[in-house]
Parts: sequence; C-alpha cells; structure tokens
Amino acid sequence: MHPIAISILLLICSNVFMTFAWYAHLKELNHKPWLVAAIVSWLIALFEYMLQVPANRVGYTAMNVGQLKILQEVITLSVFVPFSFLYLKEPLKLDYLWAGLCMMGAVFFIFRGKLPI
Repeated sequence: MHPIAISILLLICSNVFMTFAWYAHLKELNHKPWLVAAIVSWLIALFEYMLQVPANRVGYTAMNVGQLKILQEVITLSVFVPFSFLYLKEPLKLDYLWAGLCMMGAVFFIFRGKLPI
C-alpha cells in the first residue's frame, strides 16, 4: 500500500480518537469534575497518539511536514463536522462548507508541486 494511503487511513482513525478525547466529555462527562474528564481524555488520546505517530512517520517518507499538517487538518475537519452534527447534535452550518473550501485551497497550494497540471 502507498505511504500516503497508509498515512491517510491512520490519520482518519487517529482523528476519530482525537475528536472523542477533545469533545466527547462535553456530552458524556459534563456532570463530572474537569479532572475526571481530563484523565479520561488522556486515556483516549493515548490511542490517538498510537496511530498518529506512525501515520506521520509513514507519511513523511512521501510528503513534507507542511503537506502532512495540511492533510491532518483536512482530515480533522472531515471527522469533526459529522461528529459535531451526529454525536453532539450541533446544528449543521454553512460555515463548515466555507471552512472546507478554504482547506481545499490550502491543499491545492501545499500540494500543487505534485499535481500533474
């Protein structure tokens, strides 16, 4: 499997854990002290790092650090929007579309040297 594809798959899985670590406590542990939420979040984040570190190491064999970062941000937004809407029951806003379009612009500029244009 190509290193970019491996990196993307690992980053998607990593971002699912990251999103839960960062935001699920707002719904599930809002009645608990913040310290409990922090400890639970750290435990979840451990799994995120177990995927994110190899994703970046594999991805770095085919991309530079800037490309890895933009890729991670696009994946973060792609995971966060459905999570926010489906899990946290936040309203779906047009602002997510505009943010996504800005991210696509960032992807274009950071990867344009590799595009066959």
